[in-house]
Amino acid sequence: MMQSAEVLLQVSDLKKHFAVQQGMFKNQAVTVKSVDGVSLHVKDGETLGLVGESGCGKTTLGKSILRLLEPTGGSVLFRSKVLSAEGEPPKLVEVTKATRHEMKALRREMQIIFQDPYSSLNPRMTVGAIVGEPLTIHGVARGSELQDRVAKLLGAVGLRAHYMKHYPHEFSGGQRQRIGIARALALGPRLIVADEPVSALDVSVQAQVLNLLEDLQAEYGLTFLFVAHNLSVVKHISDRVAVMYLGKIVELANTEELFENPRHPYTEALLSAIPVPDPGYQADLIELTGDVPSPTRPPSGCSFHPRCRYMQDVCKAETPVYRNVGGGHFAACHFVDALKLRSVQAT
Repeated sequence: MMQSAEVLLQVSDLKKHFAVQQGMFKNQAVTVKSVDGVSLHVKDGETLGLVGESGCGKTTLGKSILRLLEPTGGSVLFRSKVLSAEGEPPKLVEVTKATRHEMKALRREMQIIFQDPYSSLNPRMTVGAIVGEPLTIHGVARGSELQDRVAKLLGAVGLRAHYMKHYPHEFSGGQRQRIGIARALALGPRLIVADEPVSALDVSVQAQVLNLLEDLQAEYGLTFLFVAHNLSVVKHISDRVAVMYLGKIVELANTEELFENPRHPYTEALLSAIPVPDPGYQADLIELTGDVPSPTRPPSGCSFHPRCRYMQDVCKAETPVYRNVGGGHFAACHFVDALKLRSVQAT
């Protein structure tokens, strides 16, 4: 755990809304609240896991933090070394208000690993060109120095230097993701948003890539916002875990605390679905009734109440406060102090 580390990234009330057209003639304007008031922080050198069902806004949150998508509202503060004066401590930069010139500089410190190792690599570029492109754009290296840096980056992710001359279609999914990781490392970033980097890979390859990310974190002092829907993966790699539902964070805690003492019914349901590698283990799965509500018409009160087995009338009428329930454990539930939720200590 990174208890004494400085906060590298501070996100406050971040929102990303999309205007879409619905109806038979596409004449009904509605707003999709993909990210709706998210607040969290990431400490220097830690891994914050971000979990939730597909469509809850995890990827949109990650891209909004990096301004790959322009946020609708809120604040993203980042401690930048590149934008600080020489000899001065890292400068606190408001990412959402940074100029184009400042954002180009921030790209050296904030990078992303994409989910799909197939579509995220340009099939017309060689591996050397893909990994070396950030170095060329930022004027870091050219010529033989560029080749040397690319070879070193490939070696860092477990690939041979001669692969620089090959094209993406010549590699497996796991190798392609390693190429994507090498590209993300090229500029020496401090923060990496890992957008489900192992979900498209075989289980055995997932373990290899996860171990690689942990080794790189130790070697380069990286900080990760690790987006995933596989809680077993998140438990393995994360220092803290944030649980997201319908555009909001509903629970956040240290990994061990979250798994042993969940304080939100949605987290309890997610934990019950984790497979246990024991043929004799009888899973007590909590089945969520109904479908995930539409983000264009979110439920009143607590957004989780239509699927919650503990639902009371107050849940329909009032939005629960997202608050610290003790020891840095945050949750948003009206009955957070009354419910005795099930943990997954058996895993």
